[in-house]
Amino acid sequence: MSYRWVKWSRGYRRRKLLKHQQLTSITCENSDVLRDAVASGHGVLLAPNHSAHYDSQALYVAADRLDIPLYYLTAWQVFFMSTAFECTLMQRIGAFSIDRESTDRRAFKQSIEILQGAPYPLVIFPEGDIYHTTDVVSPFREGAAAIALTAAKKADRPMVVIPCGIKFFYVDDPMEKLHAITSELEARLFLRSDPNRSLVDRIHRLAESALALKELDYLGFTRSGRLRDRVVQLTDEVLRELETRHGVEADDGSPPERVKVLRQKVIQELERDEDALPTTSEEYRRLTAEMGDLFLATQLYSYRGDYLADDPSIERLAETLDKFEEDILERDLPSVRGSRCVKIRFGDAIPVAAGERRGRGAVADLTAEMQGAVQQQIDLLNADHASAPKESSA
Repeated sequence: MSYRWVKWSRGYRRRKLLKHQQLTSITCENSDVLRDAVASGHGVLLAPNHSAHYDSQALYVAADRLDIPLYYLTAWQVFFMSTAFECTLMQRIGAFSIDRESTDRRAFKQSIEILQGAPYPLVIFPEGDIYHTTDVVSPFREGAAAIALTAAKKADRPMVVIPCGIKFFYVDDPMEKLHAITSELEARLFLRSDPNRSLVDRIHRLAESALALKELDYLGFTRSGRLRDRVVQLTDEVLRELETRHGVEADDGSPPERVKVLRQKVIQELERDEDALPTTSEEYRRLTAEMGDLFLATQLYSYRGDYLADDPSIERLAETLDKFEEDILERDLPSVRGSRCVKIRFGDAIPVAAGERRGRGAVADLTAEMQGAVQQQIDLLNADHASAPKESSA
């Protein structure tokens, strides 16, 4: 990390968020928790929810105001999809890559060294992926907690995890653009468009149609029943078939955990002997098709099926359409549909003392505590936003 690069790039990073994402304001709550932990010389793991593709940049701008640079554990795909300048900038301001498909010992070791000795916090998104369901935090993966506990074992300073909630809210009314993208999605699925229907009904019909197509593709028939139940069933059937094929013992792990194990198996087979596995071979086609099946399982997992049932807010409607835009229209990033603000809230620090957290269940216990604390910050952000005066983009 170069503090000179961090300081030099602050204006550039703020302008980029305003220009490309129409973020008009970034506000922080309870930021003294982060400031005090850093000032006290603690090793700090910052654990936010993964709400959007640009939440890391918004969080960094918030940290700029505290004059606290951040280290970021970043999926290697982010570097792969970025320009040469963007890669250089990310590295200079603290980002380093991890390959989640393998046991990336280098990234694990670097993360521990940062927590044990670096003057600035390390940011890890424990959800792993972006599921576009900000209000309901997805199950945390255990890697972040494992890193924190491992670092605490031989650390010469106190170690803490600071949960963080990040939530984007619309300042402008995006309904016209939401209906427009819905019409585009309906056309892709050969559905008749009816702008007079409620947006919730149109989104539900899109979800039913997309799921029915996948059921026909994988099962040869469509099911009836609750959307959520059908999503869970199809996800499990896709994964169980692959687990049987690769000799992986099915367990009660979450779909992301099962997908990770299977992806490692498939990638190992693809890379075992590239010369002996030409791209024209039946084996190569089967393995690449399996990678597509695993991607589908990840997509299915991100659809809760009940996200709009209790609270069809503007943000939830937009998030669901963001997900459709990526999955059905196959776009790398969803459209920007109006000015937004982002609100960030830091929760109370969670001590990570090596002597107090031991045994095989320590990682799971800390992971659950982190997830619950992040969910609490999201709930508080929603409550505060609901009671606050509405912002204007003027």
